[in-house]
Amino acid sequence: MMKLSRASLRLFGSASCVALCLSIGEADAQTQPAPSQGGAASLPAVTVNPPETRRRPAPPATRTSTNARRGRRTQLARRNEPVSSEKPAFGPTQDARTGTVGVYANSTAVATKTNTPLIDIPQSVSVLTRQYIEDQGFQTLTDVTRYVPGVAIHQGEGNRDELVIRGVDSSANFYVNGFRDDVQYFRDLYNAQSVEVLKGPSALTFGRGAGGGLVNRTLKEADGSRIYEATMQTGSYNDKRVSLDAGQAVNENVAVRLNTFYENSDTFRDYGHFERYGFNPTVTLKPTDDTKIKLSYEFYHDDRLADRGNPSLGIPGGATRFNPTAPFAPNGDLTTFFGSPIYNSAKVEVQTGMAVIEHDFGNGLTVKNSTLYADYNRGYRNVYPGGTGGGPGGGAVTPDLTRLSLNAYQNYTPRENVFNQTDFIYKTATGSVLHTVAFGTEFGRQTGLSRRDSGIFPNNGNRAFDVVNPFNPTYFGPVVFTHLPTDANSKYRLNIASGYVQDQIEATHWLQFFLGARYDSFELSAFDFNTNINRSRVDEKVSPRVAIIVKPIDNLSVYTAYSTSFLPASGDQFSALNPGTLILQPQKFENTEVGVKWNIQPKLLFTAALYELNRTNVPIADPNNPGFFFPSGANQIRGFETAITGYVTPDWQTTFGYAYTDARVTSATSATIVPGNRVQLVPFNQFAWWNKYQIDQRWAASLGIIYFSDSFASSDDTVRLPGFWRFDAGLFAKIDETWSAQLNVENIFNTGYWATADGNNNISPGQGRTFRVLARARF
Repeated sequence: MMKLSRASLRLFGSASCVALCLSIGEADAQTQPAPSQGGAASLPAVTVNPPETRRRPAPPATRTSTNARRGRRTQLARRNEPVSSEKPAFGPTQDARTGTVGVYANSTAVATKTNTPLIDIPQSVSVLTRQYIEDQGFQTLTDVTRYVPGVAIHQGEGNRDELVIRGVDSSANFYVNGFRDDVQYFRDLYNAQSVEVLKGPSALTFGRGAGGGLVNRTLKEADGSRIYEATMQTGSYNDKRVSLDAGQAVNENVAVRLNTFYENSDTFRDYGHFERYGFNPTVTLKPTDDTKIKLSYEFYHDDRLADRGNPSLGIPGGATRFNPTAPFAPNGDLTTFFGSPIYNSAKVEVQTGMAVIEHDFGNGLTVKNSTLYADYNRGYRNVYPGGTGGGPGGGAVTPDLTRLSLNAYQNYTPRENVFNQTDFIYKTATGSVLHTVAFGTEFGRQTGLSRRDSGIFPNNGNRAFDVVNPFNPTYFGPVVFTHLPTDANSKYRLNIASGYVQDQIEATHWLQFFLGARYDSFELSAFDFNTNINRSRVDEKVSPRVAIIVKPIDNLSVYTAYSTSFLPASGDQFSALNPGTLILQPQKFENTEVGVKWNIQPKLLFTAALYELNRTNVPIADPNNPGFFFPSGANQIRGFETAITGYVTPDWQTTFGYAYTDARVTSATSATIVPGNRVQLVPFNQFAWWNKYQIDQRWAASLGIIYFSDSFASSDDTVRLPGFWRFDAGLFAKIDETWSAQLNVENIFNTGYWATADGNNNISPGQGRTFRVLARARF
């Protein structure tokens, strides 16, 4: 068989690619609409740069037919790459690597460890691009994920990000550059290049947990592109925010970048306020053509009033699943604060260092070794509507509307995370069958403390509660925080060791297979300071993932997939072990999914998926043996999701999403959470549609619509949250080559609605009409 040198293959690939792109350009020229009369901006034509000259020869390549098929496999990716007028000084930019333009991203490496076109990923994946995040004017994960079908917002005790994805609630399924970022706090998006939302179990890539899905932040890196951008924002509630993004290539071997921001604002709730700031310098080194070293450090600070929302309204005889009640707002006022401006607070300081080394061996094999160290100094304190201590109403407003019980507590939960990941990717062929094999390891250690102190109210005889008037519920009295024997007080150490292997197989141009499995060892040790007892447990699990992808044409894929994940009995935050959790087996998540993905146009992707997710081994408290559990609880979530993302025309960008989610309890998890109940905070129907239209070269406008049907504050289905519609809008102006401005209006009709909850008596109202005005300077 004839063998070609690496240089010949590169020449062949370059000539083929140029010819292909020229033909695509001619076809696009015939099919694209003419520019508008106003000179509206259109999408740039695709330009292909010749491959970089490599210094070392490669081993002999496979036969030319294999090379040609690889070219066909990446045809869509090449068509969708955004290209600047000149080649970047430091290799492909982050946008170029993923084919990102505006709201559209062509590929991601987050879901599979390999940079794979979204159309070839057998999983529901939503990529929220940097431009989309900026255009929305949102700066938190809670805000941007409201537009993602199948994702609901959990209140998180008013002190953290927490999401319900496909009916599974988690405060830990957050990642940054593929590393666990599982401490409970509010994240800002000032340094986010994109946010990826993956639906269904993803244990093959990320390990334990993530049964319903996960959220990853891909951070901006020093990719050699020149950017000097400063923003200044003001708006409702005395909001003030400034940011800076500055970076460039120093030379062909060194690139640097700095992202930093500061924000100080009140909120729409009485006494609400927050202050946050951060800075994130990064540097990329390129000692050889085959090796890159990426270094990053981030300091982040967030300090705010913790707000656990409003209680529900008690009804005579008590609310039941057949006679649910509703949230309570005094005289319809959603701004009233049910807590203490003196004591309520949530504070976190995060320091994170990352180091990544990438090397290309030049024979189809690449390796990446990544290390993260993160230190989280975190604590929070709450006075809130609660039923601890036997207060009247049990946390709800009494039926006669005269009394409400408040409880209090504080938690201190610092943690240190250390992870190391090694990922090998090998592209090869067996005969005519193409393989992209990924294999690697992850090792980590997570250590921390968990201490809770209960609040005692001196004005009420040193009881665990105080009673207030529900029409004047803000508390200014004293609270003494003391540690009780029943309060958590432990230090813990978790060691993880994992290994995985996966193969993305292209059997023919129309048939692909995805096969993989991951082994995880989860070794937890926790020392209980209350009892001076150290307990430990080891869980070892294998999580498989298999999928078949059929591509009748290059821009259409139909897939079926099966994946699993597990969650140890110690839970998302794994801070303690007791005699009951010590003997429990992990919860298990099994997901079966069928879906279709279609690139309607080169930069417009349609997706749809049907799935069934089964959650088993959910612990149920043993009524005859306090502190012990039965692992017999179960949930079943069935749903349908669809989305359209990208450019309808060169001037019209859109993101459309709809989700139908039927999340049910199938085996009781308590006396009130019984089969047939709906899982908390999960609406049957969820709809989101955001559009941006470029009117002319100077002006653009956007309109967003969100709809949630009704849901329940907890899975006992006794407090119903009504459905709601919300409308958002934006106006954008390009003043000159340096200056631009935008106005965002959230909830333009000032609709009152209940946005989320943390149980039946901690229910958060949605924010009223909110204005944000931003000026941006690019130098």
